[in-house]
Amino acid sequence: MIHSHIRHSSHIRHSYLIPIQTNMSVVNLNLSLGLKTWPRPPIVVTHRSPIQFHALQRPISKPFVCAVLTRNDAAAAVETEEKPAFNFDSYMASKAAAVNKALDDAVSLRHPVRIHQAMRYSLLAGGKRVRPVLCLAACNLVGGADAASMAAACAVEMIHTMSLIHDDLPCMDNDDLRRGKPTNHKVFGEDVAVLAGDSLLAFAFEHIAVATPPAACSASQVVRALGELARCIGAEGLVAGQVVDINSEGLAGVGLDKLEFIHIHKTAALLESAVVLGAILGGGSDEEVEKLRSFAQRIGLLFQVVDDILDVTKSSGELGKTAGKDLVSDKTTYPKLLGLEKSKEFASKLNRDALDLLSGFHPSKAAPLIAMANYIAYRHN
Repeated sequence: MIHSHIRHSSHIRHSYLIPIQTNMSVVNLNLSLGLKTWPRPPIVVTHRSPIQFHALQRPISKPFVCAVLTRNDAAAAVETEEKPAFNFDSYMASKAAAVNKALDDAVSLRHPVRIHQAMRYSLLAGGKRVRPVLCLAACNLVGGADAASMAAACAVEMIHTMSLIHDDLPCMDNDDLRRGKPTNHKVFGEDVAVLAGDSLLAFAFEHIAVATPPAACSASQVVRALGELARCIGAEGLVAGQVVDINSEGLAGVGLDKLEFIHIHKTAALLESAVVLGAILGGGSDEEVEKLRSFAQRIGLLFQVVDDILDVTKSSGELGKTAGKDLVSDKTTYPKLLGLEKSKEFASKLNRDALDLLSGFHPSKAAPLIAMANYIAYRHN
């Protein structure tokens, strides 16, 4: 077991540990001021939210993945002074705030007011901002600045919001709740909701083309990014997954191969585009872009497996959307095919495989993506 980023201190103060798996080992990042002694048995900690971790006061019997810091490990680790640990909650808070401001500025309330109200209603309704932060983190990892990928990060979130608006429509999933609020069509009507989604989709491409600073990226990088985004959300990506998903509802004999196709295209495709756009606009090499693509495909599928698990283990209040919808609509899910425990094991494997793909990058630069993968695996909503 590898332990890093633990600094000298005379006591423990609000110790938050992120269990990070990389190269099949578990890395415990201590987000407190450090420790010098270990006054009580070790604690297993899991992620609770994208911007705040909670240290649990008792071990967890069946987490997806766990990391336990032993007394001997702690004693050995404090012998050397190391740099402060990567603070994921602070990172997420600052990046999400920057994305929210950029989205607010990009989609302002202008004429026609009604359509822009509908666009802003869903776009600014909160959410974890996982996709835009992944875009920024991938850009930073290959040496780019936030300015190079902020427009793309916002565009990915616009398209994600479009997919949610359309997914909630009566002709699709017919859902009434999203991010803890009434769905767009419940507030603005089906006609305006469809148009709001269409507008966000179109504006996403315009925003990348117009708002990406020429000083930060070449024209060829922008064109490549636009092509990548179009591919990931079209009939070879998100739309393909949605169509197969709809056609599979209520059918007997939907196997793992078809389920994986659905989620690689419907869910993972947009996360893939977020990471790949960041890598392209950040100036990554072809090898770096493809390695990050493979990473994104795995965390994208991981995101959906965890979503399936949460749908049967959490309440609507905890999720901020209607729980149990997959069961009601007789959708094929990972828990339905594999069972709950096997689904958790599969999620754990996807997490390990994703993190192995980051092993060739500098650890400090890869820290946001490492932590993000673990957050996706451990999230509770």
